Amino acid sequence: MSAYQPSTRHAIRQLVPFLLLLAISTSFCSPEKQPEYPTPPQTPDWAVNATIYEVNLRQFSEEGTFAAFAGHLPRLRDMGVDILWLMPIHPIGEKERKGTLGSYYSIYDYYGVNPEFGTKEDFRDLVRQIHEHDMYVILDWVANHTSWDAVWTQSHPELYETDEDGNFIIPPGTDWTDVIQLDYGNPETHRMMHEVLEYWVREFDIDGYRCDVADMVPTEFWNEARRRLDAIKPVFMLAEAETPEHHIHAFEMSYAWETHHHMNELAAGRITVQEFEQHLEENRQRFPDYAYRMQFTSNHDENSWNGTVFERLGDGVEAFAVLAATIPGMPLVYNGQEAAMDKRLEFFEKDPIEWGDFPMLDFYTRLLQLNRQNMALFNGIHGGPLNRITTTADDQIFAFSREKDGDKVVVMLNLTDRPAEFGITSGNISGTFTNLFLDSTAVLSEVGSWSFAPWEYAVFHTDR
Repeated sequence: MSAYQPSTRHAIRQLVPFLLLLAISTSFCSPEKQPEYPTPPQTPDWAVNATIYEVNLRQFSEEGTFAAFAGHLPRLRDMGVDILWLMPIHPIGEKERKGTLGSYYSIYDYYGVNPEFGTKEDFRDLVRQIHEHDMYVILDWVANHTSWDAVWTQSHPELYETDEDGNFIIPPGTDWTDVIQLDYGNPETHRMMHEVLEYWVREFDIDGYRCDVADMVPTEFWNEARRRLDAIKPVFMLAEAETPEHHIHAFEMSYAWETHHHMNELAAGRITVQEFEQHLEENRQRFPDYAYRMQFTSNHDENSWNGTVFERLGDGVEAFAVLAATIPGMPLVYNGQEAAMDKRLEFFEKDPIEWGDFPMLDFYTRLLQLNRQNMALFNGIHGGPLNRITTTADDQIFAFSREKDGDKVVVMLNLTDRPAEFGITSGNISGTFTNLFLDSTAVLSEVGSWSFAPWEYAVFHTDR
């Protein structure tokens, strides 16, 4: 979700109602009627080495339209972007609206397009242009709730949860006052939502969905949605959740929220490098090895509610971006990061990104292109595992290598605000590499000493 305070979202993620999900998910199909769902879901071939970029259309340009965004496609393609995630494109409700323009996540009509952005034909044309640039597009999908005045409140009020007096209610346990809760105890809600998900894939040729607050909707709903969508075309599914069971049948990728939070804590000096490493190992053990995890230093939630990367990460902005792009997972770039965006974008008002001269474009291009080209950094089981390189300064230096089918990457980061002098105590780094950010040849050896300034980083990779 996006238009709501982070404390509420965090509480929801921490209190995932597994028992409720199981009760609801088993109530619709008897065992003999249960459909067959592939395990894992059949990920499209193009996602193996994909990267992802989040698009906030309202703020992307002064015009805030599909057509204006299309002009940026060549730059994004050249930067190394494969998947474009568009925040919700549907009309926004007016009743109980927040701010002047309202939240993208307060959906009025699942079959409509927000007139701020253009028409359905404009959107169809954008999808066509994205595909012509050899990229893919997923839509942000809000399945859990709608606006108070949504079309379905009139045509199908039975799809909603109500209180004892028959009144619509906001999602339980939240302060999301501009939306009302759909009822997933009603099989008809499943059916109608599945149909509209199919509509955008079939009629507009989109390539999948980013599914908002996926934990608040029964897993069984997502499993069946994936089966139906894959029957139309291979799709890519991203859950705004961190729930291992989502990966069994429904989703390729989930948010690495806790890793992101650990980055923020590490930057603030509230946890140690060793604690961060321990988190990565515990997180790895929680998820199946084929799961894609989305790694990021910003997104619309973090930017609007918790602060810019410069507020949260300080002088470690680049070091943590390197970390997010080289540990196992798919790297996300939020629009404006390549322009070193140092402001919180307004959520309910017009507040365009100030693009300037793109001071971090080359930095992100190098990282994303490396992810696309070096097999060690591919997604899920297609990439190499993280192998820790130990040093004489492991309280400051996080160093590791990843290797796959002859491709190798060696990463060293000083994740503190202090200079570090160190040597290598274990880990195979010997070889001839290219220094990613210096375009120079580097012959590495375990013998010798290193000197890193605060937040300094280095990435070495093999060339084929």
